[in-house]
Amino acid sequence: MSPAKRRIVLKMSGEALASSASDETIDASMVERIALEMARAREELDLELAVMVGGGNIWRGTTGAGAGMDRATSDTMGMLATVINALALQDALEHHDQPTRVLSAVQMAEVAEPYIRRRAIRHLEKGRVVVFAAGMGNPYFTTDTSAALRAAEIEADLLCKGTHGGVDGVYTADPRKDPNATRYHEVSFMEVVSRDLRVMDLTAITFCKDNGLPIRVFDLMGPGNIRRALGGEPIGTLVR
Repeated sequence: MSPAKRRIVLKMSGEALASSASDETIDASMVERIALEMARAREELDLELAVMVGGGNIWRGTTGAGAGMDRATSDTMGMLATVINALALQDALEHHDQPTRVLSAVQMAEVAEPYIRRRAIRHLEKGRVVVFAAGMGNPYFTTDTSAALRAAEIEADLLCKGTHGGVDGVYTADPRKDPNATRYHEVSFMEVVSRDLRVMDLTAITFCKDNGLPIRVFDLMGPGNIRRALGGEPIGTLVR
């Protein structure tokens, strides 16, 4: 029997797909660059890859709720935004010969398959990239928590959290505000919680802790960083 391939879930924000130079919510060149890095990493590392993409470049549930909109309605709009991003990523990945399946937690049979745990695992075993869309299908939960849940469900070895705001890991304080902040190479779940280090939302962190799921936090936007993170190089910060 051949050894099991390493299975990884990559969590990326929707903002990573947006253009920094214009008002475009989805920058085709940025989607292309990220998809190319994923494709090369899969070919070189021979791993099973699933992706959870956010929708913040299009809509954030908390934004609508802050403006007086019903929170459940606003969050549902955010879930639909993630489906748009997932389809864009699928298209770009398939341009690089990576068979890809979008699995949505909100049923929309014309554009995506419904999320079924065994189906997701089967797609991965067949060498397809799986893109999770619509979070977990429920309001009040972030895509960070959804990524942690899906990673546990498919028995992933690692959850990679790609950041996009120029912060390349977990720091003792916000490095954009505190010049004396230092980056952790490795940090425990307990320290993340006790020091409120804001790696991911607290629900996601405690879920990963309870299920023994390590998290690699790294800068998604650095050239070659996706390959380094997926390959297990000591990039960013390891939380475990």
